Amino acid sequence: MNTYRLQRYLASCGLGSRRYCETLISAGRVSVNGKIAELGAVINPETDTVAVDGKSVTLESRKVYILLYKPADVVTTARDPQGRKTVLDCLREIRERVFPVGRLDADVEGALLLTNDGELAYRLTHPKFGIKKVYHARVAGSISPEAIQRLRRGVLLEDGPTAPAQVRVLRKSEAWSEIELIIHEGRKREVKRMCASVGHPVLYLRRIAFAGLSLKGLRRGEWRHLNTSEIQDLRVIAGLSAHPQSIANRMADPNHTTDG
Repeated sequence: MNTYRLQRYLASCGLGSRRYCETLISAGRVSVNGKIAELGAVINPETDTVAVDGKSVTLESRKVYILLYKPADVVTTARDPQGRKTVLDCLREIRERVFPVGRLDADVEGALLLTNDGELAYRLTHPKFGIKKVYHARVAGSISPEAIQRLRRGVLLEDGPTAPAQVRVLRKSEAWSEIELIIHEGRKREVKRMCASVGHPVLYLRRIAFAGLSLKGLRRGEWRHLNTSEIQDLRVIAGLSAHPQSIANRMADPNHTTDG
């Protein structure tokens, strides 16, 4: 009998990461066989009917993995009550339900992974896996060697000290500096808060790579499917087995690139 913990099943259905699915359950938005479900419930997809907000959900048989070059002024969410453009608006050609892995602020550009693979998404956003994120930031002022060393050692924020970052100066003037930061945490607005804490607020921020996936070949607003090798690499760094060949063979053309 194929049974799942409810939050894992919802993630496998493409509703979001396991963490997000737990919030759906805790909020009373999930039902099993017509009754409000509790966190930790176990279900059998063959015999149980699962619904979110009254709408039935089923397992996605085809896993989708997309790298988007998120433009600025696009929000990292499925829908926005303020009517702003969302990352899903950039993917109108995709029929499957996908969700973003982690977040980028509305004013931040760069590499964003979207998928319906809930288990992979959960691991790529979990702190213990230390997924590498590479940013290019333009900050106010001519950054000093002392400020760079503070970032490299880790700085104290209101939610605790950050892990040491890899930092190098790309170029600078008297008015601004461009730096590259490599971090392995996923705190909210972490890069902006780190730079502000050493006296150099961020003026512009772009994530140029996430979990080994770079923006190479993409322009703002464009996206592409990951190829089989990239998917396998993601699964390995997330502590999962290699992607099943049967699923990989059903993937869309990995060379497809389109403007969102």
